Amino acid sequence: MNILKLLDKLSDDSFFTRELSRSETLTDISSLGKKAAIAALPLGLGSFMATSAKAETTKTVTDPTLMKTALTDALQLALTLEYLEDEYYRIGLLTSNLIPSSDRPVFMQISKHEAAHVVFLKSTLTSLGVTPGAKPTFDFTANGNFMPFSDYQQFLAVAQAFEDTGVRAYKGQAGNVMSNKAVLQAALQIHSVEARHASQVRRMRGQKGWIELANGGNMPAPTNPVYAGEGVTVQAGFNTATAFGPEAGSAAYDEILTGTDAAAIAALFID
Repeated sequence: MNILKLLDKLSDDSFFTRELSRSETLTDISSLGKKAAIAALPLGLGSFMATSAKAETTKTVTDPTLMKTALTDALQLALTLEYLEDEYYRIGLLTSNLIPSSDRPVFMQISKHEAAHVVFLKSTLTSLGVTPGAKPTFDFTANGNFMPFSDYQQFLAVAQAFEDTGVRAYKGQAGNVMSNKAVLQAALQIHSVEARHASQVRRMRGQKGWIELANGGNMPAPTNPVYAGEGVTVQAGFNTATAFGPEAGSAAYDEILTGTDAAAIAALFID
């Protein structure tokens, strides 16, 4: 399918926001079963994921049982990431005197988006006959490294780290789901929204809307894993730094996070 025609079909937010019955979800994601690609969501989890993030390739498995395992692993990790963001913004909005009144509408909307993603992922897992993972107990101080609910600037910095993690993780294996319309639709719709969140939070911190070479742009040291590898300037054999310099060359392309790396980042905030 022509990519422009395909992208034109990916604007229906109801894919995520409506409550789906089992039969409706199975219809919407009919290709997630026997025909599912290994990278069901572009988180690309499990032992079937490419071992090299640099190569940005994924091994394809044809065994139906292995494919379903990879699929459900991907969905479960995606759900963990969305649980993380959903609870973070809920607590932030409930904390008195944390978010300035001028900024509350932004985070109220972001919170609604994250809640919609949770509903979608739980519904999808249930439709596949899999019990969605329970929401973990989160420690948003990351063992005392942050105080996001008593310091608004820290709240913004952690929010940026979460959103940047989501952006990199969701697109990790996007190239391997091109043949699966339903999964591609889900991946692109969530990924683009997370990217908008990340850009908005950056601007609220007085940063540029894109990831900069130096640690993502004035970020605390504990968030370094979120930005590991973002200094890459060679894309498909072309050194972007040669034409544009390392800063612009790096910022022009966001690197992926493997499923393993995304899970490790989430684990920093799980009690």
